[in-house]
Formats: sequence, structure tokens, C-alpha cells
Amino acid sequence: MEFCHETKEVPGGLQSLPEHEIHEECGVFGIIGPTVREVSRDVGHGLYALQHRGQESCGIVVNDDGIFAAHRDLGLVGEVFTEQTLAGLPKGRMAIGHVRYGTTGGNSRSNIQPMMVHHQKGNLALAHNGNLTNALDLRDRLELSGAIFHSTSDTETICYMITRERLKSDSIEAAVLRAVRSLEGAYSLVMMSAAKLLAVRDPLGFRPLCYGRCEDGSYVVASESCALAVVGAAFIRDLVPGEMLVFSTETPDCAPVSYKDNCICKANDTRCPCIFEYIYFARPDSVIDGISVHETRVRAGRILASEFPAAADVVVGVPDSGLDAAIGYAAQSGLPYEIGLVKNKYVGRSFIAPSQEARTDTVMIKLSPVRSVLAGKRVVLIDDSIVRGTTSRRIISILREAGAKEIHLRISSPPFRHPCFYGVDIGTS
Repeated sequence: MEFCHETKEVPGGLQSLPEHEIHEECGVFGIIGPTVREVSRDVGHGLYALQHRGQESCGIVVNDDGIFAAHRDLGLVGEVFTEQTLAGLPKGRMAIGHVRYGTTGGNSRSNIQPMMVHHQKGNLALAHNGNLTNALDLRDRLELSGAIFHSTSDTETICYMITRERLKSDSIEAAVLRAVRSLEGAYSLVMMSAAKLLAVRDPLGFRPLCYGRCEDGSYVVASESCALAVVGAAFIRDLVPGEMLVFSTETPDCAPVSYKDNCICKANDTRCPCIFEYIYFARPDSVIDGISVHETRVRAGRILASEFPAAADVVVGVPDSGLDAAIGYAAQSGLPYEIGLVKNKYVGRSFIAPSQEARTDTVMIKLSPVRSVLAGKRVVLIDDSIVRGTTSRRIISILREAGAKEIHLRISSPPFRHPCFYGVDIGTS
């Protein structure tokens, strides 16, 4: 699918929107516990589990008795957080982390999260997944009132909104509740003050956010349930749209207090979860709002086989996010499912590669055909979506070069037709 060359408005004016530009959202993680320990390692493990949500940069902020220590850098989690780096971060009772692929702002160190603010009433660290649709308006208002911005990310705008309210509020939770009433769009937030960890999900629940508990009593908040499991936390539930959870070191067990029931927005029964979470973004072992990502994709494959059958010899899925749908397609159609493409696990996801050249190179070195499965066969090739068409064309070429007799391309998601301004940054039809 082609996207024309247009412009989009950004802080400071208009900039060119490169052809095919599309960005993914991010992943957030937070932990708070009853005792001081090396919480940075748990956050590091959580970010590993969320790496699929962003490969541009990552960061961790540790709260050491009200003093914040951070390490943030461009690169993958394993590159940024070495054993030596983690050992250099202090122990503490809570910490937050973030993996990023920018939806607003550029690929620069100033946009790396979590972001930190130091003010008269203490410190604030914030990690954000989503996209504000009124960020430019809010930023203009803040700048006219004297605010000075150091990044081009809408996350800094959220930090300013909360800080401004905090200076005239009795508590951080009161400040957050006031600030988020001005926010429009998608925001799943994990933030930290001197004594509290807060998690907020926007009123329509665009982006996922859940929490769980470890055996030692620590509470964990994460974008996806797969990141809870990796640190040994048992899933409790998803935050409901419009809810804020507050965990405090001032309570013996850090148990959360829930603020909901219209505290953030007016009564609204409508939920608008991003369908691309189920199609592509989330890991298949995650459960979002009570729905298994894996089962959703398998079911989509079954429906696809019923609506668009093919006379073929074998069903092959595009690794990784097309595999579940391929399993469903094969089961429904009665055709054998085979591994026809092998993925190099050390190459990132081409969808969120930062340039067209990088995406093309990634596909070429990421996927290798299994010729014994493909040669002389009529192949049903299942993928989860077509965003640009660049990756699909290259994969089809790989199959043809491997000797496939016929290729029947089947896509398990509806057509990708319209702009999105809530974390998948497509500014044009």
C-alpha cells in the first residue's frame, strides 16, 4: 500500500513526511516493592520482553529513596543495558523503564524516555505509550506561559502539564488527575514520584496497560502481560479505560489504590482498543483486555480460510506475526502447515525499521526460504497485514526464487486504509 509524499505539522512548523513513513508505539514498565533491592534488573528483564514494541531507544530510572538515577540511550535493550550498566544503577524500591520507537519527535537522545522533571516539590519520571492529538495546542499554551522544551516528544508536554498541576496540588495523584483531563488521544502512562508509582490508561483504552504481583510482594505494571511473566509476576488485571492506579511506599504492602468512575473523564462506555495490537504489535503470548492475542490471530486465520480459500499444497506463515493466522488457516482449510520461511532472530522487525533502505535490507537478511517445502508447491502465504507492500513484494520474490510453483497471498487483517494519530503515526491516506 503506497502513501503519498505530504507534510505534517510538528512543533516549530511543517516538516516533510517521508514516503511510506509509519511508526509504532512504545512499551512501558514499572515496579515497586516492599524492600530495597536491584529493581533495575527486573525492569531490564521487563524491557527485554517488550523489545518488540520499540527498537529505537530505551531507558531505566531508579528511585533511590527519592533520588532518581537514570540510564538512557539509543539502541536495543541488550546493547544499552549491559551487566556493567545495570550494576552501576543504585538499588531501590521502585523503578520504571521504556522502549521507544518515536511516533512524534525525531530519533534523538532528547526524546529518549523515561523523561525526568525536577521541581520544587520533588522529582517526576514518566514513561508514555501512545500519541496525543492535541499535543501541539498544549505545547503552544505552555510555551506562551514560559515553559522551555528540550525535546520534540509529546511526552515532555505531559510532564509539564503534570508538573504545573503538582506545584498547586497537595499530592501527585491529585495533580495527575487534573492534568490528564486536558489530554486528548492515546496515553498509557507509568510514572514515579519520590514515594509513589502511578499508572494511567486513557479513557478509551487505546493502548494496553496491565499489572500483576510477584511472590515477594512487589507490584509490576507493564504494557503487556508477557512482561509480567518474565519477572515472575502473576497477572491481576488490565487497567480499565480512564483508570489510575497509585502504589505507595508509604503503605506497608504497596497495595494499589484505584481512581476511576469518571475521575478522568465523563461517563463513556465506548472502548477503542487499537486493533493493530492484536494484529501485529503485541506478542502472541500476551492477553489484552481479557482476549488472547494468539487465539485472536488463529481465529482470524480460520475466518480467512473460510472466506478466501485457495487450491494449494501447503500453508506458510510469514514470521513471526503471521504464523498464528497461518496455523488457523491450515486448520480450517485442511491443508498442511509447514515452516517455509526461517527468521534470523537477531534481526529486528522491518515494520519499525527507521528508513526504507533499512527495511529492505532487514527483509533480505531476516528471512530464508526452506526450499524443500516450497519447491514445486502451490503455496498459500499468510501475513498479518500489508502496510507499505515493500516487505510483501520482497517475501514473494524470495518464495519464487526458492521454486514455489504458485503463490496465493492471504492477509488476515482488514485493509489498512486510513490515517492513525494514536501511536501508529500515519498522517495521510
